[in-house]
Amino acid sequence: MKYLHAMIRVHDLDATSRFFTDGLGLRQTRRMDNEAGRFTLVYFGAPENPEAEIELTYNWPPADGSPPEDYGSARNFGHLAFAVDDIYALCAHLQSQGVTILRPPRDGRMAFVRTPDLISIELLQKGAALAPAEPWASMPNTGSW
Repeated sequence: MKYLHAMIRVHDLDATSRFFTDGLGLRQTRRMDNEAGRFTLVYFGAPENPEAEIELTYNWPPADGSPPEDYGSARNFGHLAFAVDDIYALCAHLQSQGVTILRPPRDGRMAFVRTPDLISIELLQKGAALAPAEPWASMPNTGSW
């Protein structure tokens, strides 16, 4: 058996793709537009292990003009987790792109953010935790993750 990918459904393919590429630094590995099925699949991999992919599934708007499917709050999915070189630098980078740090890395080890489609992303510091530092050490949690 071989692990292939995790799939998440998204409403805004461009915004979520930017989150994973410009925000987290993943690379798009492949894309498939299926006109007959009215969906697009886009795959992303982390630079250190691109073979373990995230698949974004974008279901095109219904042809009959009805509203798109409601995917809920995405809490039933759980979360994706990434080991990062510098959790403080990545959280600052994400903030500069307008991403809210929901669970700040107060401990220098773990943070949570959400994609534009509300998928929880856990960020874990590679190796030992970084020393507590501001503004993270005193920053409260925001919302849910």
